[in-house]
Amino acid sequence: MSRSAPAHQRRTPENWRERWYEVIFEADTRAGKLFDVVLLIAILLSVAVVMMESVRSIRSEHGSMLFAAEWFFTVLFTVEYFVRIVCAPRPLRYVFSFYGIVDLLAILPTYLTAIPWFAGKAGTQRLATIRALRLLRAFRIFKLAHMLSEAHALRYAIWAARAKIAVFLSVVLISVVIVGSAMHLIEGGKVDADGNPIITGFDSIPESMYWAIVTMTTVGYGDISPSTPAGKLLAAGMMILGYCLIIVPTGIVSAELAHVGARGLTTQVCPGCMSEGHDADAKHCKYCGTHL
Repeated sequence: MSRSAPAHQRRTPENWRERWYEVIFEADTRAGKLFDVVLLIAILLSVAVVMMESVRSIRSEHGSMLFAAEWFFTVLFTVEYFVRIVCAPRPLRYVFSFYGIVDLLAILPTYLTAIPWFAGKAGTQRLATIRALRLLRAFRIFKLAHMLSEAHALRYAIWAARAKIAVFLSVVLISVVIVGSAMHLIEGGKVDADGNPIITGFDSIPESMYWAIVTMTTVGYGDISPSTPAGKLLAAGMMILGYCLIIVPTGIVSAELAHVGARGLTTQVCPGCMSEGHDADAKHCKYCGTHL
């Protein structure tokens, strides 16, 4: 059975803005689903272009084509961004919403590279991390599948467990500070026979805290390691503590998920506050009360 809102609950669009709003911001209609599918394909192709452009051999051989493709997708996403602003009943709500900011950041890098100050090599490197935000647009696929309910259930579970997670992170942080300080006391400050300081990697508390974090998370880079019996004993205790603590967040979120459960949700976006995740039978927004 479809989880979309029943047809009798829909209000017939009265003008072109409402019709475009229904297509662009919602996926309950055939046109809305088609728009999301086409947009998702364009996003994936755009990400593929960025990835291929980073390969030196491909860039040297097909640089012009990749450059043209990048500008094509940028212009396409720019048009989409401004159409969303025009169609939204409250444009500023969309502009300052999470996806509104992501949509803006997705098109800014290409335009900034046209500015001489950003056109150099250093500027391109700075913008590389911003371009990665385009990958977030792939989450729009949640509007097209039954996973939307589960995604919102997971979000609610994490939010409900925020106090417990905060306590857990506080315990981890305190442990890292204490163990890092102890390891600095044990391993740091060594000197050779001539009285010259020996670099051990535990020469300061922040460096020792870095080791504690790497050890607690069971990553174990091996770039820093204790050499004294006391240091090795403390390291063993830190490893055991890490194994004990690493399962705590999973248990906290799983317990909250069991209480939340997945409910039938619609893909409709509230025209008032631009919020998603409403119940399939909802007639008004649960956050601001606007008629859906």
